[in-house]
Amino acid sequence: MSTKLYVGNLSYEIENADLENLFSASGTVVTVNIVKDRDSGRVKGFGFVEMTNSSEANLAIENLNETEFMGRNIKVNLALENRNSRPRNDRRY
Repeated sequence: MSTKLYVGNLSYEIENADLENLFSASGTVVTVNIVKDRDSGRVKGFGFVEMTNSSEANLAIENLNETEFMGRNIKVNLALENRNSRPRNDRRY
């Protein structure tokens, strides 16, 4: 089963391919999702990387947490499941 990682303190210039290349040294990357502002499209400075299994995810944490990437010391941790999330309403007020 795949394991999702939270990646924080990312450069505002980062692209999905940058994260995929970085994390692929620790194993197979399933998905990359860099979070962007809905209105401006600007990177919010964090994202998620999904690795094939927990062993590869733990290796990525060990290898990459608190390391410098694109001029920033990135944070890499297991992503927390949001069990209390409700479906989002896309309406704006």
